[in-house]
Amino acid sequence: MCGIAGYLAFQGFEPDSARRTLKAMCDSIQHRGPDAEGLFVDGGSGVALGHRRLSIVDLSETGAQPMDSPSGRFTIVYNGEIYGFLELRQQLMDLGVSLRGTSDTEVLLAAMDLWGVHKALELSHGMFAFAVYDRKQNRVVFARDRLGKKPLYIGLKSSKLLFGSELKALRAHPEFGAPAACPRAQAQYVRYGFVPAPLSIYRDVIKLPAGTLVEVQLDAPPTSADALSERIESFWDLRQCAAEGLAEPYENEDHALKAIEAELGRAVQDRMVADVPVGTFLSGGIDSTLITAIMQEQAPSKVTSFTVRFEDKDLNEADHAAAIASYLGTNHHEVTATPRMAFDLLDSLPAVYDEPFADPSAIPTLLVSQLAQRQLKVVLSGDGGDESFGGYERYARMLAMQKLAQKLPRPAAAAIASAPGGVSKAIMSVLRPALPGSMREQMTPDRLSKVADIVRHPDLRSRYNSMFSLWEPSAALRAQVNDTGVYRARDLPDGLSDTDTMMMLDSGIYLPEGILVKVDRASMSVGLEVRAPLLDDRVVAAAWRSPNTLRYNGKVGKVALRQLVDKRIPKSLYDRPKQGFGVPMNEWLRGPLKEVAQSVFSGDSTVCEIFDPALLQRRWREHLDGSRNWGPHLWFVLAYSFWHRRWMQ
Repeated sequence: MCGIAGYLAFQGFEPDSARRTLKAMCDSIQHRGPDAEGLFVDGGSGVALGHRRLSIVDLSETGAQPMDSPSGRFTIVYNGEIYGFLELRQQLMDLGVSLRGTSDTEVLLAAMDLWGVHKALELSHGMFAFAVYDRKQNRVVFARDRLGKKPLYIGLKSSKLLFGSELKALRAHPEFGAPAACPRAQAQYVRYGFVPAPLSIYRDVIKLPAGTLVEVQLDAPPTSADALSERIESFWDLRQCAAEGLAEPYENEDHALKAIEAELGRAVQDRMVADVPVGTFLSGGIDSTLITAIMQEQAPSKVTSFTVRFEDKDLNEADHAAAIASYLGTNHHEVTATPRMAFDLLDSLPAVYDEPFADPSAIPTLLVSQLAQRQLKVVLSGDGGDESFGGYERYARMLAMQKLAQKLPRPAAAAIASAPGGVSKAIMSVLRPALPGSMREQMTPDRLSKVADIVRHPDLRSRYNSMFSLWEPSAALRAQVNDTGVYRARDLPDGLSDTDTMMMLDSGIYLPEGILVKVDRASMSVGLEVRAPLLDDRVVAAAWRSPNTLRYNGKVGKVALRQLVDKRIPKSLYDRPKQGFGVPMNEWLRGPLKEVAQSVFSGDSTVCEIFDPALLQRRWREHLDGSRNWGPHLWFVLAYSFWHRRWMQ
């Protein structure tokens, strides 16, 4: 696990100057690889490849990068891990390939030598992003793993191509200059709280999407970032994986459950391969509990586990995690996320995330990463279970809203969505009896307004997009942008059920652009590698081959994972409502964050040059007087303001 950076100067460059520039780019992401640095500079070709190393597999110099392939054709800088690489290594050696060390990087390069870049990617299962210089074809190939665990930014500046694991690496190049924000990216951000690939927050920089590669010929440079984006091609497609799984399902539930357990057991075992100790994040939920249980079964000694304790009882799962850890016999540690600790991290969030990023759970994720890194370099996590196995509670809510949409005329829904707080309370008292039972007891005026805003849309895709959209860009932003939202625009296979459609959208958008961004930047900011067995592509494929009754059965999700946990621990230890991993943002904005927020929403803030100040101030007043809860919406703006202050002023 490492950080990569570099650039291509298509007219060549002076090597000494290039080396200084490359070192500055690598220094900016030293936190991703604090153990060592490696630089490759070829003035004639104009290729500069830099690497920061976090030593986990093959700690010797034979694992150092940049690394040449056995034939000398390829030179790579690579961030990530290839799981099951020892089997691929043996396969190569059986074919007569001579290897010096035991690193997965060397195995990946040898596979490229023997079979080419595309075939090597097909054989490589894991999390990775890399840039590889191919001398024979005079090109550089960039690639990113199937599910999007590892990031890769690519930008065009002053006739040079810049790349890196994080945007700060590109900014460290002297010709990056003063960046301009991308209006489309701003529109996506105010909807979702993140910027989805291939967009980045900057006009002339793209993010390589999950499961794709792009080739750059050194004698035919791309003319713009948009032109480069059009040349991106997939080497693995989640849509095809799902379509094939649904077309060729397992014979029955028993067969499917055994296949899932076998694939997951292998995935955990593969991710425990390291030349340093490996621990685990244990929140007490189904996913992390299952991963920790399987890991403890396979480990020769006690596994070290970590969790976050919250002072807010509605958010706290630490007691449950401690009970599970005691039952499994792990060496358990926890950190308490106090409001003071969280506020102390606010100023560091823009530096950690580079782009505006509004998931409040980034704060506890950063805290637990800091806790784990004090003892270990590698942990396993339970990320990925919700998306492949139907675990999100919003699936049940959305299906209930599908039924409500058949009863509530769209004009009436639109009127309710735009009603003031007091009117919403009166409307709610009238409509409550007509709501589905699953929604009736939890309904508040705020939730009623959001529900009405969702059901006023004409179809599932539009409604799900609305569920994720906190701000409508046309209302929130001063500049008008033609944006429909990626949840509506993303291509999907035909014949998906409503639940499958939502799972597919979450797997392709929310997972790589939200969840995995949060975990990667938080963990790597302190030099910690996080491995996610449930994100093994073969586990994902097994999930899509399974009957719906083992994923979301209409009442509960993650049925298969629940059954696998049942085999390992008493149900009383884990069977409870999901609490999430967030912070009490509504209360914080009325309390300890009030002064900071007031300065942003006062009308004098730079943010009010981007957002509609009248809308911001109205929602801020409503939030303060308690007539509405606008906490998540206002946090989106605050997070943007923190980012803007750090990177654009």
